Amino acid sequence: MLPDKDGSGGCGGGQATSGEDYSVNLFREYLRLRTVHPEPDYDAALRFLDRIAEELGLPMKKIEVCPGRVVSIMTWQGTNPALKSILLNSHTDVVPVYQVQIHAQVFKAYQSSADLGSVSYIQAIRRLKAEGKKFIRTIHLMFVPDEEVGGHKGMETFVKLPEFEELNIGFALDEGLANPGEAFTVFYGERNPWWITVHCPGSPGHGSRFVENTAAEKLRSIINSFLDFREKEKHRLNTSECFTLGDVTTVNMTMVKGGVAYNVIPAEMDVSFDLRIPPTVNLQEFEEQIKKWCKEAGEGITYEFAQKHMNQNLTSTDESDPWWNTFSTTCKAMNMTLEKEIFPAATDSRFIRAVGLPAIGFSPMNRTPILLHDHNEYLNEQVFLKGIQVYENLVPALANVPALPCDA
Repeated sequence: MLPDKDGSGGCGGGQATSGEDYSVNLFREYLRLRTVHPEPDYDAALRFLDRIAEELGLPMKKIEVCPGRVVSIMTWQGTNPALKSILLNSHTDVVPVYQVQIHAQVFKAYQSSADLGSVSYIQAIRRLKAEGKKFIRTIHLMFVPDEEVGGHKGMETFVKLPEFEELNIGFALDEGLANPGEAFTVFYGERNPWWITVHCPGSPGHGSRFVENTAAEKLRSIINSFLDFREKEKHRLNTSECFTLGDVTTVNMTMVKGGVAYNVIPAEMDVSFDLRIPPTVNLQEFEEQIKKWCKEAGEGITYEFAQKHMNQNLTSTDESDPWWNTFSTTCKAMNMTLEKEIFPAATDSRFIRAVGLPAIGFSPMNRTPILLHDHNEYLNEQVFLKGIQVYENLVPALANVPALPCDA
């Protein structure tokens, strides 16, 4: 995700020697880090962050939450550090890239899926510090690993550690999505990802015979049940003016496994699905429906989850909530129209909300197509630079929220 070149970019944090805005240069440098899975170079990211922390004059703490998986935290202490802090969260890893399907060399920084927030936060803080600003609440800039592969060795583990509790977080900002229109999308909750594999045993035999009770027949029934439900949910989305993708359950068949030879009827076959379930769905009832589909398909069918998230916590977007009121009022003062949605995929925000903390998913990118993890993902330079200005206003407002009951 890199700014495309159609603007001069005169509103950044200084000018690079090339004439390009320093913020854009820094973003390009960040994108060149090879933190792509399955073997992310996290050491390169840590070296980059060490340098940035030194430039900003901020202490940085590193916590190895799992072997080779380090959470880095830069801290700008507030004038009243006893108050709950503000967390600016981002991740250092990116999804795999497929060179054959992109139109430029990724690590020359023309395209990638890096978290936009990382550099935007850094540059906003750089400018605020240069202006001599001070805030009552402490601000933490956090950079976590493994977000793109589920966060199990990153945020999911970190929120359970005492080092996370010591951050004394009151409110968190995390990544969101672009909006192709004039508005900016704000995410106050997420769908729960369920990654499920259904195992279908059956009678084996020779490929020349009509063998009864085969694994493939059971597999077909399972696939039909899941995909029929998929069509119903797609119809709900397409026929409702008020629904967004985050309001319905998506079902996608992602893997099929089974068989050893053309002429051998397999004794077992597996099929896997990626389910994303909105917080309005009763998860216990939904799993009962899956059990019913398995029972209807035949005897001996079992299933297992590679991922099964059950938390349905939402962050308040009521104007009476001081955090949300501050966020929305500040955005309105910048003439920004906000559209509130449930995030359709998954971010580390779900782990923050799961421990009872309010978190908003927000990336200030309007007039930008949603190319999440797509090939040739890009970002207009002017949109990127304007986003830094947005954080320059949001961060001070949040960090100066007066003492609240939760601060006691």
